[in-house]
Amino acid sequence: MHSTLIVARMDPGSAGDVAKLFGEFDSTDMPGRMGTRRRELFTYRGLYFHLQDFDHEHGGEDIEAAKTDPQFVRISADLKPFIEAYDPATWKSPADAMASRFYRWSATS
Repeated sequence: MHSTLIVARMDPGSAGDVAKLFGEFDSTDMPGRMGTRRRELFTYRGLYFHLQDFDHEHGGEDIEAAKTDPQFVRISADLKPFIEAYDPATWKSPADAMASRFYRWSATS
């Protein structure tokens, strides 16, 4: 399984709106088409963490292929009022907001 963690800024008061948008998106066929196995959203002191697990190591390729789908375009636009780049000066794509894993442990390694 492959995981990504996107870090951005979000007003904690908008967590309900963001959860609703993802709830609607995740009820479509898009997560399956992107290979998404699990999505978890967290907020902490104005930060937003989006943990996404994929069926395989190359989840990014499936997301790239889905980027032009109207459902993906819509959720991206709908999230803009709530989520902003952690560092707007360096953000060009979601890849610029992905945290780097530096340690991993699993009981089922």
